[in-house]
Amino acid sequence: MKKIILMPDSFKGTMSSIEVSKIMETEIKKVYPDASILAYPIADGGEGTIDCFLKAKKGHLKKMWVSDPYGESIEAELGLLENGDVIIEVASCIGLPLTEDKPIPGIATSFGVGEQIKAALNSPTTKRIIIGLGGSSTTDGGCGIAAALGVKFTDSEGKEFIPVGETLINIKNIDISGLNPQVAQKQIIAMCDVENSLYGSKGAAFIFGPQKGADIDLIKKIDAGLRNLSSVVLNDLEIDISQLTGGGAAGGIGAGLYAFLGAKLQPGIDTILETVQVEKELSNTDLIITGEGKIDSQSIEGKVIAGIARMAKRNQVPAIAVVGDIGENIESLYDTGISGIFSINRVAKDFQITKKNSKADLSLTLYNLFHFIKTISS
Repeated sequence: MKKIILMPDSFKGTMSSIEVSKIMETEIKKVYPDASILAYPIADGGEGTIDCFLKAKKGHLKKMWVSDPYGESIEAELGLLENGDVIIEVASCIGLPLTEDKPIPGIATSFGVGEQIKAALNSPTTKRIIIGLGGSSTTDGGCGIAAALGVKFTDSEGKEFIPVGETLINIKNIDISGLNPQVAQKQIIAMCDVENSLYGSKGAAFIFGPQKGADIDLIKKIDAGLRNLSSVVLNDLEIDISQLTGGGAAGGIGAGLYAFLGAKLQPGIDTILETVQVEKELSNTDLIITGEGKIDSQSIEGKVIAGIARMAKRNQVPAIAVVGDIGENIESLYDTGISGIFSINRVAKDFQITKKNSKADLSLTLYNLFHFIKTISS
């Protein structure tokens, strides 16, 4: 083995993608000490996205004070890459963990993310803004973001207000004449790994509302509000977000970014591969290793492993996946470009038990795997 590229996702609940990469590299070096190993840890748009971009590209963190889900001040981070890309995680200021002690999903706002975007827009060095949509606590359809950037929402009496989940139903008109003019000058990309629409049985409220603390009555109220938002956007802006793929991401932020900022919604892995430009490194590469906590049928549908598999197949480089659990119906991944799938779980146990040994299990699996590879290559 002369050259190996590592591109794992996180093993959720146990290890970040950066931790996984470090363990993989350590174990490979025990068997192939002279191998050239390039690590590109992957994040899906949630917590850790900024770190992954900074691991792969030159740049630095910038901290700023913005609004949290309930309008209180919180210090959040931006990732500033030397190529002019600005990386934003919505989780950094409106993440679900910030509301665990006090989940009030009906009033949670995305306004703080809008403040982050505003700072990026107003910087002369910004060329492109990439927004990771994972892990939000809000279900306001991105109206908070829009309001922070100058969009005005009014009710039936003409009074201006900033809509939140429980007041989306009150939107009567939307005025974008005051929108920050820099929006039209910058490319905005939303990392979106869900296909849910804005409203309905598979929409933001019904699918993601429960994990944010909403009961069935509030879920129905928010869903009706998101339907109303879609209707007003169509009427006032002539943009149809009703069936937008990924529109329900992050409590409807996907639809809001598309409608108000003209953002492009695309899978997180596509955004990362495009930004990091890892394909330039595939010349003379012997193996790509990817992985995640569980591989199943969803892994085939636009997720990290499938995206990396397709890239590997295009460039005729073998790729393997090292994972926690192996689910059912994953056979088509072999056609996509994966050559082998290996689980780190040595004994069938409950996750609460196995997660304590995940690092040791990953280490042993990688060592065993490469010891085998070296044996058959000798």
